Amino acid sequence: MFCRLVAVGDTLYREHRPYPAQRRAGRDNSIRQHSVVRGETSVRSRVTVVGAGNVGATLGQRVAERDYADVVLVDIIPDMPQGKALDILEAGPVLGYDSLVIGANGYEETAGSDIVVITSGIARKPGMTRDDLVRTNQGIVTTVAQEVQKHSPNAIIICVTNPLDAMAQLVMKVTGFPRERVIGMAGVLDTARFRTFIAQELNVSVRDVQAFVLGGHGDTMVPLARLSTVAGVPLPELLPADRLDAIVQRAVDGGAEIVKLLKQGSAYYAPSASVLQMIDSILLDKKMIMPCSVHLEGEYDINGVFVGVPVKLGAKGVEQIIQLELSAEEKDALNKSAAAVREILTVMGV
Repeated sequence: MFCRLVAVGDTLYREHRPYPAQRRAGRDNSIRQHSVVRGETSVRSRVTVVGAGNVGATLGQRVAERDYADVVLVDIIPDMPQGKALDILEAGPVLGYDSLVIGANGYEETAGSDIVVITSGIARKPGMTRDDLVRTNQGIVTTVAQEVQKHSPNAIIICVTNPLDAMAQLVMKVTGFPRERVIGMAGVLDTARFRTFIAQELNVSVRDVQAFVLGGHGDTMVPLARLSTVAGVPLPELLPADRLDAIVQRAVDGGAEIVKLLKQGSAYYAPSASVLQMIDSILLDKKMIMPCSVHLEGEYDINGVFVGVPVKLGAKGVEQIIQLELSAEEKDALNKSAAAVREILTVMGV
């Protein structure tokens, strides 16, 4: 949809019409839409968020507030994404953004998206085995990936649905997209949690804390404490080993801690902010280096599986995989993380 102002008597109304699809300069064969606002033509990207639950809807709001892209919220629940989209849209005059936000129960409205974020899936229910959860989400994500491939064949996909690394691998297989355009979000969130706990422990600004968490999301993550710094000072020089180990463990258990406190549901403010940082780096071509789950093809001596490692994100997606010199212990932990992903892929038959 694009928007224009229409005068009826002395009153101005905002009119929404379908986009004229235009070829976007700066990225191979991708599509960017044009919107008309206040009589001026502006180039806008389109971000689709599949799954309008807590993570998806909060992400949609965050992207809209950035004011650099229009947003499509997709969910199978009738009227729910439309209602949330309208609510976000109506906040625009208050917060000062012109991003168009629409809700949909199908994928026609998502056509030509620059970025598609997949958050859809279910949480584990009482009596449900891990394998049951994996297969259920596998079916959901397979359908989404097929629709994305059909309607937005040039999109960059960010996968959030758990088990994250395995679902990202599934998306790449179903869509046939190159590895540069399928990325899993986990390391950014895990690193944010790690940085938060370091800042709290030392009573310093989070802006002064730099850290990396590699590997899978959850028990198999690999926090690199020796490479973490506070204002350039190595973390091991600032904290005794026992406190550092406690912080690392809290980062590992970060998601579970929130689930326990909430009683129902899981985290969504920090996860949505983490995806937003990835979107910023891609759409604005910022080339930020952050830990993401990507398909390794020999890097870190791991081949054919998604694992969290530092990458450079830019307009083309993953533009570089950063190879760090890991200790023997860190290499072993990263290999265990990769093995855990392969175990899930075996259950999925991928």
